[in-house]
Formats: sequence, structure tokens, C-alpha cells
Amino acid sequence: MELKLRTKRWLLAITLLVSVSACADDARLANKSAPEALSVEKISMDVYKSRTCGCCEKWIDHIEDFGFEASLHHPTDLNKVKSDLGITPRYQSCHTAVSKDGYVFEGHIPANMIQRFLANPPQNAIGLAVPGMPAGSPGMEMGDRKQAYNIFLLKKGGGDEIYEQIEGS
Repeated sequence: MELKLRTKRWLLAITLLVSVSACADDARLANKSAPEALSVEKISMDVYKSRTCGCCEKWIDHIEDFGFEASLHHPTDLNKVKSDLGITPRYQSCHTAVSKDGYVFEGHIPANMIQRFLANPPQNAIGLAVPGMPAGSPGMEMGDRKQAYNIFLLKKGGGDEIYEQIEGS
């Protein structure tokens, strides 16, 4: 009887040891795939630009470095695209990006500002704009030269307000 009890304990100990080992193997496998499971989904944007604009390409590289994914479009009438999206001439720049949710990002907006906007879009907003092509903005790097500029919050109905002020050097 005592032999049977020792045998059962021994079998139980081996079973427990094998189970713990199997769990450890599973944990190692789970940890190998954890970065994939924790990876952030890329934010897709449609970018409308001229085929020949080099600063637009640099801006696209900038946003892709921040985890965005850009699908390029080269419309024959870029100004019509901007107008159809509600971007009036005073806010226009050389390229326009549109998020999957329909928010517009006009011009050389820093990617971190787009991320901040998309994380908490203000009520009645259609997007952000940096009019013109300020020196030192993403895609318009010019050595140490950095022009001060405003990022405007564009509102439904045509209004705006300053979303962020970028200091110059």
C-alpha cells in the first residue's frame, strides 16, 4: 500500500514537473509573439500631391517615420481636391492628406501634431493646416533655419483657430 502511495506521488510530481515545463515553453512562445500582438496599427492616409514635388516626398518620409502609411494620389486638379475637402485657398499648401475618418491635414504639419489630433479630434473640426511652406517644417528642412509658423485647426463651416504655434530659431 505504501509503495502504491509513493508511486502515485512520484507520478504526480512528474506530471506536475512536465506541466510546469510545458507552461514555461508556452510562455516563451507567447513572449516571442508579444511584440507583434502589441504593435500599433498603422494609420493610413491618402496623400494628394503633384508628381514632381520633392518637399512632399520628404514630408511623406517624415510621417512614415512616425508610423503612418501613405497612399499617394496625383490628381490632375489638386486645387479642386482641396476645395472639395473644404480647404480654402488661405490655408493651402503643396499637399493634402486625408485620414480614413475623413480628417484633412494640409501642408507641412509635424506628424506628432497629427497623432495628437487623431487621438482626440476636437468637436466640429475637419482637420489641421499649415499654409504655405514654412522653412524648417517637416519636409522643408533648411539646415538650422527654422521659421515660426502656426498650425491651424480647421472647423466645419470655414472657421479656424490656432491649434499649435511652432517657434522659429
